[in-house]
Amino acid sequence: MKLHEYQAKGVFADAGIPVPDSVLASTVEEAVEAAEDIGFPVVIKAQVQVGGRGKAGGIEIVEDGESAREAAEAILGMDLKGLHVDRVLVEAAVDFTNELYVGVTMDRGEGKPVAMVSTRGGVNIEEVAAEEPGAIVREHVDAAFGLHPYQARKAVFDAGVDQDVAIDTASILTQLYELWAERDATEIEVNPLMVTADGEVIAADAVMNIDEDALFRQPELEAMEEEAAGDELEAKANEYGFDYVRLSGNTGIIGNGAGLVMTTLDLVDYYGGAPANFLDIGGGAKAERVTNALDMVFSDENVDSVVFNIFGGITRGDEVAKGINEALERFEEIPKPVVVRLAGTNAEEGMEILNTDLVTVEKTLEDAVQRAVSYAEGANQ
Repeated sequence: MKLHEYQAKGVFADAGIPVPDSVLASTVEEAVEAAEDIGFPVVIKAQVQVGGRGKAGGIEIVEDGESAREAAEAILGMDLKGLHVDRVLVEAAVDFTNELYVGVTMDRGEGKPVAMVSTRGGVNIEEVAAEEPGAIVREHVDAAFGLHPYQARKAVFDAGVDQDVAIDTASILTQLYELWAERDATEIEVNPLMVTADGEVIAADAVMNIDEDALFRQPELEAMEEEAAGDELEAKANEYGFDYVRLSGNTGIIGNGAGLVMTTLDLVDYYGGAPANFLDIGGGAKAERVTNALDMVFSDENVDSVVFNIFGGITRGDEVAKGINEALERFEEIPKPVVVRLAGTNAEEGMEILNTDLVTVEKTLEDAVQRAVSYAEGANQ
């Protein structure tokens, strides 16, 4: 479960991590009033769970009431990378001299939590990790003992953080680890952690993702779940009982098993495409379930083509094919090309049943993925 920025900052503040004064607003008038109460300059931030909000126009720094109104009018109601913005966080602007990064996640390769520090804050940390891995200092943690104070200090000093703020930065890193462990987080980070001219460090952003399987231990966070969902498609997936993750590409993916979906996702990437989602419809592929899956994928404006990867086990391929036909016949118009690959029990019978006026049929998964990627590329030419 992903918390919104304002929710994560509330958790941070309760833990003693410094955050800017802020007010959540859902109307232009509320945003302007909040800005005047906080005092200019302020930052108006779209509350949607996507990266790169600033570059996409979802974050604006304003100096007066008129510009606050203009920014709120522009951001509220905008479509930001496929997500509708219905709330903004109005926050005191931070007069900073430097931007840092601190975070905690699980290093699955090492089988240990890892605390991270970098002086390259305020930019896409994934790009930093890929292009300049040495710019991020990592300190692995023994979960039985937690992050020792000396480890936090070592990570901060090794990263080259200025001595004037090193101890405060190490303290925030320690607090983040404690939150990560106590709140069953999968990822927690501040990017950027801003250093002010007065030598203070303030969490100007906040990311906190929670293990959904542990929510029964976190009633306070569980209460935020519906509000944190944010993405209408993910909310719809919960309603339909699908495992769904929205991604940033334009090739939609539907499969009946997590492994099949992951394989398809990797192949889309391998053949030069960009996956738009992870959608596992689970066992069975009756017409109603297929219709719901297609409705979800077709509703994503980023999707330009769809690939179905279905393996018939307990569910027979001919039953799946009938379900796909019935599902597609319910649409007055097929909005995006659909490519289907069937394998397993009664796959050949299913391939013969599929209505090729509605779908493109390929015998192998590789062919199906390449066809779907080609359709997606063609849509953008």
